[in-house]
Amino acid sequence: MTLFKYFYITLLLSLFAPSAYSLEVKGITPDKSPVYKTVGKAELKLHIFEPKGHKPSDKRPSIVFFFGGGWSSGSPSQFYPHCKYLASRGMVAMSAEYRVKSRNKTTPLECVKDGKSAIRWMRQHAKELGIDPTRIAAGGGSAGGHVAAATGTTQGIEEKGEDLSISSRPAALVLFNPVFDNGPTGYGHSRVKKYWKEISPMHNISENTPPTIVFLGTKDDLIPVKTAEKYKKLMADSGRRCDLKLYKDQGHGFFNFRSKDNYYKTIVAMDQFLESLGYLKAKPITP
Repeated sequence: MTLFKYFYITLLLSLFAPSAYSLEVKGITPDKSPVYKTVGKAELKLHIFEPKGHKPSDKRPSIVFFFGGGWSSGSPSQFYPHCKYLASRGMVAMSAEYRVKSRNKTTPLECVKDGKSAIRWMRQHAKELGIDPTRIAAGGGSAGGHVAAATGTTQGIEEKGEDLSISSRPAALVLFNPVFDNGPTGYGHSRVKKYWKEISPMHNISENTPPTIVFLGTKDDLIPVKTAEKYKKLMADSGRRCDLKLYKDQGHGFFNFRSKDNYYKTIVAMDQFLESLGYLKAKPITP
């Protein structure tokens, strides 16, 4: 990305922010929110943001985000600003609901199953959504970053009854201080100790793991920098791309919209990463 383009995007974000802030606080609504999965009484939806003028005959790249909250709580609205921005850049951007402990009495295993179901549903319904089934990215923050990373690394954690001939693996990963080590010394091990080797992204990296960008604060009290550096090395050992962006003196959750400066910086880096993959074509537009 040229220096001019960097400043152009930064300027765009400065214009975008006030509108996004007012919308977020007052509760913006996505363009549509279809149900992608029903489990018992739980109807899980994808909150979809579309580019201006989008139509089903389009074949755009897309992304689905998973909210943070320790697999216990959280809301899709966490990533509404990210979705709104990426829709302005020509992507179909979504923020997914998934089952969590406080609402559904579930474990991280069900969280990952829902994440994979969301991607499989997107791929299965690509024509009506107007998206390219080969260019579906996944992203998320903290535990939601774990869900996203697990969709791109783990195998065998799938919802029974789904068409497993349709892949649930994304083509790229955008991870904000993600939980990607569930090993004995990693975060949340006690909640997954019976199956940690199957669900830990760190322990399932392969030559099929998608290109990845990781955002992490150097003072994150949950995800040590050394963990991210190890992940990056393991990715390199498998011949896979992993861009690690470290933010000095920032703690867990530093990237969220309420932290304006950090939000802008991470959006610019996310933009650069997705553009390098050929996912961004349109010029940014303000809402």
